[in-house]
Amino acid sequence: VVSFDDFRDEEYFIPKEIFEQAGFEVETTSLQKGIAKGILGGEAVIDLIVEDVQVIKYEAVVFCGGSGMAEKLDNEMFQSLAKDFNKENKLITAICVAPALLAKAGILKDKEATVWSSALNKDYIEILKEKGAIYKDESVVISGQVVTANGPEAAKKFGETIIRLLKN
Repeated sequence: VVSFDDFRDEEYFIPKEIFEQAGFEVETTSLQKGIAKGILGGEAVIDLIVEDVQVIKYEAVVFCGGSGMAEKLDNEMFQSLAKDFNKENKLITAICVAPALLAKAGILKDKEATVWSSALNKDYIEILKEKGAIYKDESVVISGQVVTANGPEAAKKFGETIIRLLKN
């Protein structure tokens, strides 16, 4: 799941490559069809729009971060998708600022999670805490069927962690 504009390239392309190398098919969704643009200039073909995702067909959902996603944390379509995966007890994953979307959707209550922050911006940590998550200052955190990661530097570990869980 990417924001149509300004998704974080590494958080999409690195895990996607890891998933495909492990033999998984990846479909990319956003709020509209076309070519989504990454902050660093990468392009992602949107295979289907969010409302067309049939949760039963997938093993996991991956929410990518970036400044575009930061603007979509309250998006009902994205939150509803996360909730639908949660209802089906499927793997729900998010990186960078996207764990805040999971928190706002009610999925992180009483779960350990991480999220992007900086010395000057702790806003997303506060969102997690306000919504009942247990914040961990770690690169990747697994809590039940939820995996969160704190940003582009964690993209490889994030992708590898998801594969490990899917193969168990």
